[in-house]
Amino acid sequence: MKTKLLNLKLLTALVIVGLSASLYADTKAPKLNVSSQPIDREAKLATSYAPLIKRVAPSVVNIYSTRKSRVQSFIHPFLDDPMFRRFFGDPNDSGRQPARKLQSLGSGVVVTEDGYILTNNHVVDGADEIKVVLSDGKTEYDAKVVGRDPQTDVAVLKVDDAKLKPITLADSDKLEVGDVVLAIGNPFGVGQTVTHGIISALSRGGFGITDYEDFIQTDAAINPGNSGGALVDAEGRLIGIAQSIVSRSGTASGVGFAVPINLARGVLERIVTDGKVTRGFLGVIPQPITPGLAKEFNLPDQDGALIGGVQPETPAAEAGLREGDVITEVNGKAVNDFRHFRLMISQTAPKTKVALKVIRDGKPRTINATLGTLPDEFAASDDNGDGPVSGRADGLRGIQLGNLDARGRNQYDIPNEVRGALIIGVDPNSNAGEAGVSEGSVIVEVNRQPVRSAEEARTAARDAKGGRLLLRIWSSEGGIGGTRYLLIEPTRK
Repeated sequence: MKTKLLNLKLLTALVIVGLSASLYADTKAPKLNVSSQPIDREAKLATSYAPLIKRVAPSVVNIYSTRKSRVQSFIHPFLDDPMFRRFFGDPNDSGRQPARKLQSLGSGVVVTEDGYILTNNHVVDGADEIKVVLSDGKTEYDAKVVGRDPQTDVAVLKVDDAKLKPITLADSDKLEVGDVVLAIGNPFGVGQTVTHGIISALSRGGFGITDYEDFIQTDAAINPGNSGGALVDAEGRLIGIAQSIVSRSGTASGVGFAVPINLARGVLERIVTDGKVTRGFLGVIPQPITPGLAKEFNLPDQDGALIGGVQPETPAAEAGLREGDVITEVNGKAVNDFRHFRLMISQTAPKTKVALKVIRDGKPRTINATLGTLPDEFAASDDNGDGPVSGRADGLRGIQLGNLDARGRNQYDIPNEVRGALIIGVDPNSNAGEAGVSEGSVIVEVNRQPVRSAEEARTAARDAKGGRLLLRIWSSEGGIGGTRYLLIEPTRK
């Protein structure tokens, strides 16, 4: 059976991100207990975690969310006739379709004494009613949604008129592979359960579960119902919010993921103080650096984010960033890859000045930029050149080219300022097709030389040494237009 990445709720019943929905906001920042010191990795391993669990368990709650659903009844075709409706009424009337309640379960973590709770967005999404039950299994509260952020799968709940026991938050940036962790939640609705393991990997992403993925991977058993629960370190500090698993069977298989607490904390603080999640905006379209692109751009390795496109009239354009720049550091912190870069910018507040270390034409330089606020139209989009971009064919073989005219611009919604060769057809089995070239895109450069027509593109391709083509292509995916680089290798004999 094919391995699937499973969302825990489903099991139970450019840097681009969106703004979250919010019901209300408090102007005061939440009062969190934070311990930023790294864990003592030289300490002897405990023979029992019972004292730790007794201290932490009251901070982990069970969440029951309920939503109403209408049962769709069978309707005879005759009843769709207006004359029959006149005498017998509308068969779609709510009185003929009884509502039923769909209930799902999950977990949450108390982070403030006055009742703020962190959980997953998918645990409470669409809920009409939310109940929070404490670890004693008896004490129950009504909870309301303060705000949700689908882009990170984090939600903030609030329980009023309650004095709860908050957990202490750690600094998830200081975690290391091999650190001991415990997962606490409500799997399968059996009640609060604790499992034990280690951190298997850090900064996992690229699964398409959320727009911003920087997951902690653990082999501590996580099962349906653990969603929104706590992942704690050996000192009982919260390091992550359990989110999903990779499983063949739908149950724990040693590969679970959690949202790092630093990421969740940032969402919490912005929702509570601002009423929504605002994110930094640079205005570039980053893409991964493949081995071929690293060689083409004379880079020492594949670290960093290659800028495939710069949006006009954005902070990036104003700062002087260019297509082909490779960003390797943000404010002195190394950029691992393009997803890490997107995450770094998104977690930085608007109006923040950032120092970007850039490699341009093989030489390092520093460019300073002031981030803007992510526009609404870029919400939940990911036009960033995912995936490998190599193939097996020669030149532009497999691509049908045409010249840009008014009809083509109108058909593919191509702005007037875009110049190049219009792609009107692509063989999906060709090198170009495998590299990600798609119909309706525009080739604006071939081997870093601008082209203005189909003939210019073909000529540049014929003149390419060794048959290798570095294309810069404009495309509009998800309604957002921008450029990215694609490398097409010659056929390997």
